[in-house]
This record gives sequence, structure tokens and C-alpha cells, in this order.
Amino acid sequence: MMINLSLDDLKCLPIADFAVDAIRDAYVAIVDGRANIPPVGYLRLEAQNADCHIKYGYIAGDDVFVVKIASGFYNNPRLGLPSSNGMMIAISSDTGQVVATLYDEGWLTDLRTGFGGAIATLALCRRDSLSIAVVGSGTQARQQIRALSAISEHRLTFRNWARDGARAATFASDMASEGFSVAAEPDLVALCATADAIITTTPSTEPLVMADWIRPGTHITALGADAPGKQELQLDLLARAAVIAVDSRSQCADHGEIAKAVISGILDPSECPELGAILSGLEPGRTSDDQITIADLTGVATQDIAIVRAALAALKHKGSNRRDLSV
Repeated sequence: MMINLSLDDLKCLPIADFAVDAIRDAYVAIVDGRANIPPVGYLRLEAQNADCHIKYGYIAGDDVFVVKIASGFYNNPRLGLPSSNGMMIAISSDTGQVVATLYDEGWLTDLRTGFGGAIATLALCRRDSLSIAVVGSGTQARQQIRALSAISEHRLTFRNWARDGARAATFASDMASEGFSVAAEPDLVALCATADAIITTTPSTEPLVMADWIRPGTHITALGADAPGKQELQLDLLARAAVIAVDSRSQCADHGEIAKAVISGILDPSECPELGAILSGLEPGRTSDDQITIADLTGVATQDIAIVRAALAALKHKGSNRRDLSV
């Protein structure tokens, strides 16, 4: 029997309890040969300031493979609407039958991106990193704060910058009401120059963070460049970095943060370790506290498989608990 889950259904499940290990494994699957990930489908809607991605893939040994449609309409917040939407479909890897449709309206993508970014940040930042800068004030900025706070061993403090100062103030107030230590910072230069780690979450098509703003030892997780033409970091900043980790070397070289550096010939993508190799110990990652490190994350289909796997595991877990309570 096919499972149909709405956004409300999904939000009632303890997905986060199963997500972190699954998403960590999703990174590793890319480097150990288990992942089958075709190229991403990408549709740009220029007039609407919007885009749509179609991602799909399979991890060897899984019962299902996953197809995801995810859109980003970046003017929506002005209309009081979320910028993300979409759905995921789980299909049996044995019979090709649809096992589940998850009409998550983009929420699962936001959730997996949040945990994926947090895993990357904690894998590459200094162990004593406590002050986190968040550039942007949209959905993913919120998810990064939630995910990092959930999995970090330390109590973190956050500062936020956005182009619209009023939105940054509202963002900080909203996140503080959720119990997080978040303050708005009107000066992007000061924000970057004093942070232990920086997370960029914007759809910018020109650099926002400059090389000479960054002090030694800083880590940067760049999430915004997930489509051709997007860029958040100055090319000179990539040149300063001792380590540039990528979630998928082929995707990042094509349309990630490193894409323009690769196209201009100043960066060889083979020099960028994939994050799964760092998480599995095949590559070293950060080796000293004075290094600048960068994670370039475009979002990979194995993460979508992972979050669907976590959702279905959470559904099974909740169902088992319900039966246990009824005995």
C-alpha cells in the first residue's frame, strides 16, 4: 500500500532523531562507491527570481530510490510565503512501484540542508568555535542555527547579517524567541572579521564575503551557490583557504561556489576533497587552528535519499510506539 504524507504528517514525526546519521552516511556514500547520482536537472525562471531543481539517485543496498522536485521562489517572503516548495517520491528499487509520496512543500529539503550544513561546519571548524556568523535571513539561515545548536557539543552564539536591516532584526528576534542566542549585526565586515565560523545562505550572484575580512582559523560553510551564476565568496578568499571541501566535486565544479574559480583556471577541482572522504577519515580536513577552511555545499541527491529514509524510519518508529502503547 502506497504511503502519502503531507507536510503536517511529516512535522508530526521524529525525523531529526534519524536524520543526522543518515545524512552523514549520505556524504560518505558518494566517496565509497555506493551512490548512483545522475546530473541535476535545473530550471531557471529569471523573471520570477526563481528556480527549480530535480534531483534523483540511489544508494546501493537501499530498498528505495528517490526523485525530488524542489523550487525556490526568492521573492515569496515579500508576499508572506515561504521561498521553498516541492515534494519527494520514494520508489521501490526492487519493483519500480511508488512506495511513498512525501508532499513536504520543501520542508524536508530545508531540514536535510540544515543538518548537512551543520555536519560540514562541525567537521571543519576549530574545536573551540563558539561564535557563528550567519549571512542571510531566510529559511536556511534559520535551519542552520537550529541544526548546529542541536548537534554541537557546545552552546553556540549567533550573529546575523542581511541586506535588509529590518529583516535581520526580525530574524534575530524570532530566533531568540525559540531559545537561541542570536543578535543582528548591521556591519557585514565586522561580522565576518570576528566570527569563528561563517555560514552563507543567500542566492547572491556576486561575492558578499571578501578575502581580507577573514581572520586565520575561520571556517566558512557556503550554501547559497547551488545553481549556475550564484556566488557568495570572493575568489581571492578561495585562494586563501587551506582546505576547500565539496559535497560533490562534479556538482560544485559545475555550479557551486568553486565554479567560477574552476572556469577561470585558478582552482583545480581535484584539489578539493569531498566531504564524505573527510568524514570517513580518508582525507584529513583541517590540520591546524590557523587555517582558513571552506565547505562548498550544492546539495546532493544522497541527502534526499537520507532524509526520506529518516522520514520512513520515523513513521515506522511512531507506528511501533503506538502499537506498544495500545497493548
